[in-house]
Amino acid sequence: MKRRQLLLGAATVLCGAVAAPASVLAADPWPAKPVTVIVPFPAGGGTDAFARPLANQLSKQTGKQFVVDNRGGAGGTLGASLAAKAAPDGYTFLIGGAHHAIAPAMYKKLDYDIEKDLIPVALIATPPQVVVVNPKVPVSTLQELVRYAKQNPGKLNYGSAGNGSSHHLAGEQFKGITKTFITHIPYKGAGPALSDLIAGQVDLMFDGLGSSAQHIRSGRIKALAVAAPRRSPAFPNVPTAAEAGVPGYEVSTWYAVFAPKGTPKEIVERMHSEVQKALATPELKQTWLNNGSETPNLSQEQFAAFVGSEVKRWAQVAQASGAKLD
Repeated sequence: MKRRQLLLGAATVLCGAVAAPASVLAADPWPAKPVTVIVPFPAGGGTDAFARPLANQLSKQTGKQFVVDNRGGAGGTLGASLAAKAAPDGYTFLIGGAHHAIAPAMYKKLDYDIEKDLIPVALIATPPQVVVVNPKVPVSTLQELVRYAKQNPGKLNYGSAGNGSSHHLAGEQFKGITKTFITHIPYKGAGPALSDLIAGQVDLMFDGLGSSAQHIRSGRIKALAVAAPRRSPAFPNVPTAAEAGVPGYEVSTWYAVFAPKGTPKEIVERMHSEVQKALATPELKQTWLNNGSETPNLSQEQFAAFVGSEVKRWAQVAQASGAKLD
């Protein structure tokens, strides 16, 4: 009997030893492997300008690689769709933005719902839009641009990050306010559009300041006005649209982290915490300042409410502007 009890005890210990590695693995802290960060536009655009520094900082903080995966197309909705359908295991996140709040009003059929299929994790940047032109365009002020566009209807064109993007809506809104006709040329992202703006293939853009900033400083493109209620500290000499003679023209953009629906709450909360920690670093604060953005600090609940309000706001802007998919 005693021998039997000893054997049973040994078996119990052995089973526990065998089971231990599995339980240890299950309890491994997140992240235990590289994390994919989907950027739904090609490299070189505004989303990239904030996503890459953030991913680098998150890699430093967690000790695991946060890998940027550029998936451009369909005004950012292709990458958002991929993220929405990804495994909700905490190893895929989306850097979304204003484009995705606009999409429901522009695309009749989307295979995802930004408010139902993606979890708002953290707002990361809020740069204003800026009106930028190729230096060869014969204008130096926003009023001169309006006058030239009216005198030459259809001669000027503007590039955007794609149909239904904030660039597109900003352009159509500008045309509506100024009663001008400027041809829209959609690209697969702000990066390719900016390249063609610099090369003179397109005349102007209504771009997020984050992607245009470095090119404005280099003189490759010229900033006429920021579509904001006040001047950007990054470019104090660039007037607001109101100061430049187009009152009522205010368009801001934003970028944020989203997770696929079903991602564990504790991982979402940890990611939110890590993002806020990253945004508080001097390095990212300076990068954001250089890109013309403030550093947001919203709770998850506040950000979720913000997304809902943005979907409604942009639906009204789309309807008022009469913007259509080209």
